[in-house]
Amino acid sequence: MTTKAIFLDFYGTVVHEDDEIIPLICQKIKESSSENCSIQEIGQYWWASFSKLFQESYGENFDTQRNLGRMSLRKTIEFYQSSCTADEIILEQFEHWQKPGIYEDSLSFLKSCELPVYIISNIDTTDVMAAIKFHGLKVYGVITSEDVRSYKPRSEIFAEALRSYKLKNTDVLHVGDSLTSDVVGAQNMGIRAVWINRMNKMKPDHIQPDHIIKKLTELEGIM
Repeated sequence: MTTKAIFLDFYGTVVHEDDEIIPLICQKIKESSSENCSIQEIGQYWWASFSKLFQESYGENFDTQRNLGRMSLRKTIEFYQSSCTADEIILEQFEHWQKPGIYEDSLSFLKSCELPVYIISNIDTTDVMAAIKFHGLKVYGVITSEDVRSYKPRSEIFAEALRSYKLKNTDVLHVGDSLTSDVVGAQNMGIRAVWINRMNKMKPDHIQPDHIIKKLTELEGIM
């Protein structure tokens, strides 16, 4: 099977996730909270609130990641009776999205890859484009959830990428760090899925990526 193009997730795959930023925001909530709570508990509540909004966000009900982040953070602040203002403390996360750290192997891979590479991202268009510009990355195209008003693992973003770039599902490898959004989402569209497991996470038995790698440069042996 000949691979004609690579679909790449972005955050957690090419550049760093915001894992280091979240605890800093949760710490601010904890410090101003009237409740007895831990940073971990705050983070879990925020994530649960965000996930519920995220899963319901598509079509006419679609909203951007920034807005979903703000809304879920406001709910978290209210729950823990904190005096923080969501619009202020979330700015650290937004700044990270536009200026994230990048993995060295990402730079090596993008410079040496002979196949066209397309970014397929759930993060808002403005943030992804700013991050790509910040690192001077050259890719053939970018499709975001804003373009299709839908988030991975739903099919719309994958279908739009195939349509826009005139590719068949069998032409493509999709690479991402999320087993649900990237691996399951791509495989549901008949696209071969590569799980990049940078953090040595445990894989559940019910999800089977077509390939597992730790660095993007390992793709050279798969393509």
